[in-house]
Amino acid sequence: MQSPRRFLPSLHLLSAFEAAARTGSVTAAARELSLTQSAVSRQIKALEEQIGVELFHRERQTIRLTAGGNVYAREIRDALRMISTASLTLKANPFGGTLNLAILPTFGTRWLAPRLPAFLKAHPGITINLVTKISYFDFRLEPVDAAIHFGRAEWQGAEMSLLRSETVVPACSPELRDQYHFQSAEDVRKAPLLHLTTRPDAWERWLLQHGVDADHVRGMLFDQFATASQAAMAGLGVALLPEFLIEEELASGRLVKAIDLPMRSAESYFLVWPNERAAHPPLQVFRDWILKETEMHRT
Repeated sequence: MQSPRRFLPSLHLLSAFEAAARTGSVTAAARELSLTQSAVSRQIKALEEQIGVELFHRERQTIRLTAGGNVYAREIRDALRMISTASLTLKANPFGGTLNLAILPTFGTRWLAPRLPAFLKAHPGITINLVTKISYFDFRLEPVDAAIHFGRAEWQGAEMSLLRSETVVPACSPELRDQYHFQSAEDVRKAPLLHLTTRPDAWERWLLQHGVDADHVRGMLFDQFATASQAAMAGLGVALLPEFLIEEELASGRLVKAIDLPMRSAESYFLVWPNERAAHPPLQVFRDWILKETEMHRT
């Protein structure tokens, strides 16, 4: 059922309200919108009358958001941002064919980005916009068509396709390896261990898999693989890193395996999309392509 028209204010009313709410000043909002102060005041008043709610406390020459106005301002700001993004996307590709894709930082820069030129050359009508997301999010609240996800095959309200599995290896600088002379998993336990906040139990699982006590495992915390790998190269400790994402560092010798004891991760990489975007043509083309690119790594 469509919303009653009275609850769909015009954009010029909403823009005036949002600018005044953000700047805390009718004068500043008028300057920003290239309007007169009285015009902005009239538009805000018209908005209040249309929705039947007071949005500002007016005190002499100042304005202050009401409690309801404060919540409304945040939601309207997000809605205006989404409309602006949609307009820019349409301008960039007036014939359609835009895919807004959320990516994991390291997977995006190390694996996806080098392959995108070939995809775009094969599909010149498609534009891909990338945004970084490192954890679950609500598709209903983000202007995103799909996401690259690492984890379990679980995402409420979404469909998923398995992309690939992952093997992690304990990696460090050559100097740290020579310092500790790693011969066993027990030796690794004695070195500084670098942890990822998104995989808080990874070292415990690796140690237990190789028969080593995993109690009280501590060390530096990082929120991304890129910083963890840089710290490992700097000699700060041993990091459990996906082997396929550090191929260049291993080949160059900037990183080495502390010991050749890999571990298959319990989680995998997936392409995820909300149910209502399943038929989006650019998504269908991208899904077919990325599944072909990763088919040999799913076992």
